[in-house]
Amino acid sequence: MSKKRVCVFASSSNFLDEIYYEEVGELGYLLAKADFDFVYGGSNLGLMWTCAKAAKLEGAKIYGVMPEKLFNILGPESSEICDELHVTETMRTRKAKLDEISDAVVAVAGGFGTLEELSEMIVQKQLGYNSKPIVILNTNGFYDKLLEFFENMMSEHFANKSCSDLYYVAGTPQEAVDYLLSYRAVERVIDKDAIYKR
Repeated sequence: MSKKRVCVFASSSNFLDEIYYEEVGELGYLLAKADFDFVYGGSNLGLMWTCAKAAKLEGAKIYGVMPEKLFNILGPESSEICDELHVTETMRTRKAKLDEISDAVVAVAGGFGTLEELSEMIVQKQLGYNSKPIVILNTNGFYDKLLEFFENMMSEHFANKSCSDLYYVAGTPQEAVDYLLSYRAVERVIDKDAIYKR
């Protein structure tokens, strides 16, 4: 039986506070120790690289997914860590491939790309296209304001309150991995009320 694969959405910035690199390094290490393989954006930059490298050092198989435009900019050496690399035509097809080959998602600190990836996965789960665990690793309170925004969306009925069950907020890498290990998908009834009720 093949190992389960965890997709990590993460920043590609090399200019962050050290606490973020430390925590994603620990996350990569713990994912591999828990016998997960690793899926990510495929480059040797930022938090995504730190996390992938830590997972690789502990024996995880690394799957990278990169759009052709970035692959041409960064060069093939940027993905040398990958055991398997998928080069996609666009960012949209990249997201679809990340989704296709992963069994779970962890969003760590990141920019607009990470936010887009996280939001799409939440909506996919809301509409019943997947039942994967979705974890938000809230290092250093990075996602506090976003989570507050989510709560405001629900309280003002732009999203129904059940949406808070679609994702899990972890304070530490260990908490994130523990959640993934204990996760059991709950069959959700996807009907008009489930999506549009108040």
